[in-house]
Amino acid sequence: MALKDLSYSEAAVLALQHEMQADARVVVLGEDVGRGGIFGQYKGLQQAFGAERVIDTPISEAAIMGAGVGMALAGLKPVVEMRVVDFALCGMDELVNQAAKNRFMFGGQGRVPLVARMPGGIWDASAAQHSQSLEAWFAHLPGVVVVSPSTPQDNYGLLRAALACGDPVVYIEHKTLWGLRGEVDEDIAVPLGKARRVREGNALTLVSWSRQMQACAAACDALAAEGIAVDLIDLRTLWPWDRETVLASCARTQRLLVVHEAVQVAGFGAEIAASAAEATGCRVARLGAPRIPVGYAPVLEAQSRVGPEAVVAAARKLLG
Repeated sequence: MALKDLSYSEAAVLALQHEMQADARVVVLGEDVGRGGIFGQYKGLQQAFGAERVIDTPISEAAIMGAGVGMALAGLKPVVEMRVVDFALCGMDELVNQAAKNRFMFGGQGRVPLVARMPGGIWDASAAQHSQSLEAWFAHLPGVVVVSPSTPQDNYGLLRAALACGDPVVYIEHKTLWGLRGEVDEDIAVPLGKARRVREGNALTLVSWSRQMQACAAACDALAAEGIAVDLIDLRTLWPWDRETVLASCARTQRLLVVHEAVQVAGFGAEIAASAAEATGCRVARLGAPRIPVGYAPVLEAQSRVGPEAVVAAARKLLG
């Protein structure tokens, strides 16, 4: 067992270091990757592997994503850095119409094994154009895998799994989790499509992912003090999502609350809730942000956050 105390960003660096050492086809491209990335998620990699494998690019997300697709089709395994998911919208055509479709349109003759890193979620005091949670867009897109890790261990394991996937992966790390520290076991493999059970309980099933897991964990503590034991599940991979684990829990508790930082309207929580209701007949509820742009002022930004108190209130209502 090789345990290390690492931050969320350091775990990602370690994962890439292992993969780049093991496979010369793994390359990184994007803005500021040479200096370590704006969150330190590539720190030291250009010095270790050279500028031909950790490639600084012009400021053009369409060019970066397009180059990544071309590299993947030519046999490389590119890690495409989009800086934040909000900026990735400039490269959507290459991802949606090229990366996601190639394998299907050409009968499997071409594969696009790229990992598109798109930090998402509310970025403190960064306002509407830098604080979006768009994971539901990508989960709706056939041909891509969607990942959203919440811990350093999962960021390490899931990034390695994403690079081994063979298909395009939209990899959404939260913009404010980079400093989160935790133990990382280098020997643990984290498979795509497998959820993590954080707490066990029979009162209700609570499903979430990414940074919102922190609010859900705090809510579970508050509910436990009232004698309410919650089955808390970290989805980790949004597509494919772990239907077996979630539905088995819902069948047992007969209550499901899905919580996410993204806007509640048409959020991915609706897919989980509908699937659970259809399969198990359980009571369902969703909790997400209001359909408003994230404000810059702290008092406005707070309106878009889903805190532990709101999770507790939604759980009590579902149990009532």
